Amino acid sequence: MMTIQEVVTQYEELAGLTGLMRQAAEDGNWERLVLLEQQCAAWVRRLQDNEPQALAGAARAQKADAIRRMLDDDRRIRDLTMPWMARLSSLIQNTGNERRLARAYGAV
Repeated sequence: MMTIQEVVTQYEELAGLTGLMRQAAEDGNWERLVLLEQQCAAWVRRLQDNEPQALAGAARAQKADAIRRMLDDDRRIRDLTMPWMARLSSLIQNTGNERRLARAYGAV
């Protein structure tokens, strides 16, 4: 089980990691974003397995602040990735349509 200070430190480090994820998304560095997301998931699992049930006082406020920053970063990442995902989905759909047309009418 982690101490209260270790928990707060873990949340602060996790918030820093989500900041790096936001920067990767802003840079359009999707490969780095995926790698950082995998690291983030590992940190979250570690916290879930070792965090004490409740924090109080200053530790609770620090944890809440770190979570707010992570949520802000997550919102920004989604704002940046959604248009990219929509373009990718459109490309995949168009490729599927082209294949169906080619099968139906033959190659031109």
